[in-house]
Amino acid sequence: MDRGAAVIPRRGYLYVITAALLWAVSGVSGKFLFQRGVTPMELVQLRVTLASGLLFAWFLLSHKERLRIARRDILYFFILGAVGMATLQFTYFYAISKINVAVAILLEYLAPAFIAIYSVVFAGERLTRPTLAALGGSLAGCYLAVGAYNFDLLAMNWKGIVVGIISAISYAWYAVHGEHGMRRYDPWTVLFYALLFAGVCWNIVLPPLSAFRYTYSPVEWAWILYIGIFGTAIPFGLYSKGISLIRATRASVTATLEPIAAGFVSFFFLGERLQPLQIAGGVLVIVSILLLQMRKEYDDNTAALIRARRRDLDT
Repeated sequence: MDRGAAVIPRRGYLYVITAALLWAVSGVSGKFLFQRGVTPMELVQLRVTLASGLLFAWFLLSHKERLRIARRDILYFFILGAVGMATLQFTYFYAISKINVAVAILLEYLAPAFIAIYSVVFAGERLTRPTLAALGGSLAGCYLAVGAYNFDLLAMNWKGIVVGIISAISYAWYAVHGEHGMRRYDPWTVLFYALLFAGVCWNIVLPPLSAFRYTYSPVEWAWILYIGIFGTAIPFGLYSKGISLIRATRASVTATLEPIAAGFVSFFFLGERLQPLQIAGGVLVIVSILLLQMRKEYDDNTAALIRARRRDLDT
């Protein structure tokens, strides 16, 4: 086996693992800022404005071609950013502000389950037993992870849980519609314009750049800059690079490290604890998502083999 061929997949996994760890710390640092008085809406404005500004500067310096889009695609990018990315960012941070960080991130990782449902309902894909089992496992795991087994249901933070599920739906919507753009543009271009229009949206919802005009301590500024740079622009880039080396399915499976890492970081940094049944529910959700993704890779490989055999028969 060629040593170089073995190194490339390892590098791809390293990129995705690093991205997952950076995202995990970003979620925990967001919760820290919420405890210091920053609101989710303000943090979203800070995040998307900083990240899109950083990418714009980088493109101007070394990749101007990534700024070029067709005029007919402006509406597509506006909807992707102002609806998809803007909603995803807010629901993600709002859920983190209301419930345990690891649970909020875990709820977002239900996105593949919603994509599978979308594929069955709207794309005409067949509902197989493994897919049905994975969807059931995701639902049961979610029930345990949010602590719904607790009989004091009225004491639960239902706003955080519901918004966390909306975050997963938003992520699924963004993934499905973002894929359309990546068929014509570089993933960096799609990400930049999604963040740019999300930034435009949040600088209309809130007074322009209002979140930047508050007085923050040096520690708070450090975490704000971390979220904008190391929690957004850099991990998205690493994740995209990882996909190019190990494929999207394996990258998404590897990225499930994020809620696990967030659980450990939030425990040591914020003192957040999960009950044994919540941990079991989290494991069940992750296993179910792994099954969904591996099933998707198997189906994709099978379809590719069928197409190759048909080409051989035609020739």
